[in-house]
Amino acid sequence: MGSASSVYRVIYLDVDGRIQKVVFSRFCSPYDIKELFCTALGIPRNTTLSLLDSTGAMVSIDPTMPHNTERVKWYEFELFCVVPSYTFLPTDKEELFQNVLTQVAEQFSRAFKINELETEVTNRLVMLEKRVERESHSTVSVCVFISPQRGGRLLYHSEFLPREEADSYITYHLSQETVEALRHPTFDVWQWEPNEMLSCLEHMYNDLDLVKGFNMNPITLKRWLLCIHDNYQVNPFHNFRHCFCVTQMMYSMICLCSLQEIFTQVDILILMTAAVCHDLQHPGYNNTYQINARTELAVRYNDISPLENHHCAVAFQIFSQPDCNIFSTFDPEAFKQIRQGINTLILATDMARHGEILDSFKHKVDSFDFSDEEHVTCLKMVLIKCCDISNEVRPMEVAEPWVDCLLEEYFMQSDREKAESLPVAPFMDREKVTKPTAQIGFIKFVLIPMFETVMKLFPQIEEVMIQPLRESRDRYEELKQIDDAMNEVRHICLCLIVFFEDTSASCYV
Repeated sequence: MGSASSVYRVIYLDVDGRIQKVVFSRFCSPYDIKELFCTALGIPRNTTLSLLDSTGAMVSIDPTMPHNTERVKWYEFELFCVVPSYTFLPTDKEELFQNVLTQVAEQFSRAFKINELETEVTNRLVMLEKRVERESHSTVSVCVFISPQRGGRLLYHSEFLPREEADSYITYHLSQETVEALRHPTFDVWQWEPNEMLSCLEHMYNDLDLVKGFNMNPITLKRWLLCIHDNYQVNPFHNFRHCFCVTQMMYSMICLCSLQEIFTQVDILILMTAAVCHDLQHPGYNNTYQINARTELAVRYNDISPLENHHCAVAFQIFSQPDCNIFSTFDPEAFKQIRQGINTLILATDMARHGEILDSFKHKVDSFDFSDEEHVTCLKMVLIKCCDISNEVRPMEVAEPWVDCLLEEYFMQSDREKAESLPVAPFMDREKVTKPTAQIGFIKFVLIPMFETVMKLFPQIEEVMIQPLRESRDRYEELKQIDDAMNEVRHICLCLIVFFEDTSASCYV
């Protein structure tokens, strides 16, 4: 057998000026030797080491490395680099470890869709950069006050921020491009976050001279708009974005039809405020459900427009809070007129009254008298109805997502009605309705007739409002024809399958 000295190797290292003797077996693994060196040098065991000989060549740290003695120049072995790194493992274990890490990373990638999220974040950043660039040339300064409270409930006085915090708002600037776009029905309502929509609403009130004209407190206006936002629930369709959409369309109609030259400023204030408040605290289930399910709202309002009555009640409950009362400068009689006007318009949005209101307007339109209060009230009712259901007036890429949102809300209701054994309207049943069938009749028999009647007073709306409606109708009719053709093909295929199955069965008899 060989001597013990041939089994062990001795290496001398310089550790801070002292000679450190390191002894290891020639059967040790490189990993064990590196660990031993790290211990001798007083550095973490999971540190990467590189050693150089006296000629500057890198020396492999393994059992075959040349040994030295105290008499041999120990500095021929120097610590070249100490870099904290991953734990060194033998080749086979290291490979196994890397494979496990790779698999874990793949699983996390699948679970959290990292690539998709990265793409989405990148796209959002690009959009944000473009918007910042677009808004960089400020022309109108609008202040956004950040509310600390959110929820689908009324914020009572005790829950409002103290007035000393009311000035702590972010200033948001609308570019001339945005200001101009807001005045048109083509405005893309999907590109804006809630705070941006609030600033746009604030701009509309300022641009129409409602703030200065009626001596509104700007901070009160901000508080009111924030409370409005808080009292729109998170429904697929009837939400704060719908509120903004309707109000922006009202603003565009005021601009397009020069309504400020025809109506009083109080009328303009009523139109805009009714649009803002018209669906407050909408629960996502329509009047038919409320009545059939005998809900608290239906009982409270005797089955008469329960949702619309509730929207009115919530609106004026908010106005009853001093910090949100934008009408505080009006005397009691003027406030009574405004309250009556807003309630009348919100109640007019009940589609159960559509025929009644439109017929009344048709009888007046040919001899319309703008000095007649009854005529003007009827027109205002029709205008808010137009704005409430005006999505198809907008460009296709803006309008179509609203159809999906509405159908989602319809399907939620019909599913609940089925579960509660309540009547289900065919146009809300996911098993019976399609997007084309849902839209064609509504556009042909509700939207176009109403807008064409308004066109008799305001011919300028034909190109920007009625023509898009006609194009939308034609597009959905084409889609329906495609759907019908596909259904016919499916029917023929099923008939052929049944025929061949019957033929095959008869051959075996």
